[in-house]
Amino acid sequence: MDISSQYKKWYEERYSTSIRKFPERKPEFRTGSGIKIPSVAIPEPDDYLKNIGFPGEYPFTRGVQPSMYRSRFWTMRQYAGYATAEESNKRYRYLLDQGQTGLSVAFDLPTQIGYDADDPIAAGEVGKVGVSISSLADMEQLFSGIPLDKVSTSMTINAPASILLAMYIAVAKKQGVDEKCLRGTIQNDILKEYIARGTYIFPPKPSMRLITDVFRYCADNIPHWNTISISGYHIREAGSTAVQEVAFTLADAIAYVDAAIKAGLQVDQFASQLSFFFNAHNNFFEEIAKFRAARRMWARIMRERFGATDEKSWMLRFHTQTAGSTLTAQQPENNVIRVTLQALAAVLGGTQSLHTNSMDEALWLPTEKSVRIALRTQQIIAYESGVADSVDPIAGSYLVEQWTNEIEKEAMDYIQKIDDMGGVLQAIENGYVQKEIQNSSYKFQKEVESKQQVIVGVNDFQVDEIQDLERLKIDPTIEKKQITKLREYKKGRDSSRVSELLTILEKTARSDDNLLPVFIACVENGITLGEITGVLKGIWGEYQPASFS
Repeated sequence: MDISSQYKKWYEERYSTSIRKFPERKPEFRTGSGIKIPSVAIPEPDDYLKNIGFPGEYPFTRGVQPSMYRSRFWTMRQYAGYATAEESNKRYRYLLDQGQTGLSVAFDLPTQIGYDADDPIAAGEVGKVGVSISSLADMEQLFSGIPLDKVSTSMTINAPASILLAMYIAVAKKQGVDEKCLRGTIQNDILKEYIARGTYIFPPKPSMRLITDVFRYCADNIPHWNTISISGYHIREAGSTAVQEVAFTLADAIAYVDAAIKAGLQVDQFASQLSFFFNAHNNFFEEIAKFRAARRMWARIMRERFGATDEKSWMLRFHTQTAGSTLTAQQPENNVIRVTLQALAAVLGGTQSLHTNSMDEALWLPTEKSVRIALRTQQIIAYESGVADSVDPIAGSYLVEQWTNEIEKEAMDYIQKIDDMGGVLQAIENGYVQKEIQNSSYKFQKEVESKQQVIVGVNDFQVDEIQDLERLKIDPTIEKKQITKLREYKKGRDSSRVSELLTILEKTARSDDNLLPVFIACVENGITLGEITGVLKGIWGEYQPASFS
């Protein structure tokens, strides 16, 4: 069957069905010159049906939905969180009022590694790089006045992700929201913490158990929740190339699928709740090709390697954040331009949701004004640029299709090397993945120093400047207030019930039973994040990374 016939079949069976469910935003799409914009442009290469295909169909090179942004824009999800739950709640309300369509929570460092605000180890870090969450009371305040059945929430939390999810579920119950209605994502990606970021708590085996417990619980109880956001973002921020970002992210994903299958889950039972998180860097066409290659690779991995039969299991759905590592403290206004190019690449690459960084993030936490500019960047791309009016308009570019093929080939070569080592856990333990990223980072830095790679305002086009941007001021008494609040909270608990539940928690952690229901009961009865992780550390120990020469 030729492409024209296939296109007609796809249009009648897929596209028409999709737009009946999700009507197009306009009755007709035209350029400023009056030229009609086709829903999908189709080229005629020999391998079109095998490698490119149609949007919403295997291998999903052109996108996971048939009509993509013609029906509904990506979720505009600005990452935010600082100081106390009260302060962050104000920022969330502000962003929602400005037209943001989803929430994204940043937690402070103590929360990320499982410590309460009153732990001596947390001293000096409470509320500094994100919001401080120690108890259900904090979580309830964080979402005060925000109906959890109406918003989609992403939480960037990994080692203690299952405990924060338990808090979120408990808040929903207090709001009278059925957990089956909850929509959102927890990052929950511990492997990239061992590779690139470092906010781990437990060794790999129990960490993977926590992740598969989440997979199982959500498959049974929260069907619209993304149980993991497998992250290439931090791998790229650590210095990887675009190819390495795809390769190591999908290698991690393979390990999670393997672990879930070994835990007794069927692949099609949980695979549709997996999601991904990628970086958007400055090389415009390479980034577009990277997103398209990743989608195609994952479809083939799931169908051919794992035997998934549900079409939803083949779909790589992803969130994108523009590249923090490309932001410069010098001439920070230039970051608006960098972020615009990166965001445009993500949209043309088919992202499902997007965070655009603020221009002042290389200097300090972003102000309301800089956050608004970042959000407006997405809105101008969506409503004014016209790039969302045709599905995958970049397809057929000789350069993009060639690079898509090349990225897939090189990334699959990496995955094969990792398979030959025994999988990504072994590749992490022997330092292979870390060394590959370090080598790429070193190479890039040498290119910057030699001006082979120009960074505008940093190693060329410099100016003498005095920084006069508005700065976000954080209340220096926040830590003391959080500690006082937490200690008062603990006084109001039923101590006998707390003791009983901590015993149940220890017993469950030593068994193969799912920990999520116990976590929910614990947080509902006033047990804190640090108390839960303390029990688990007593059983499982803490991860100690190997040193590599």
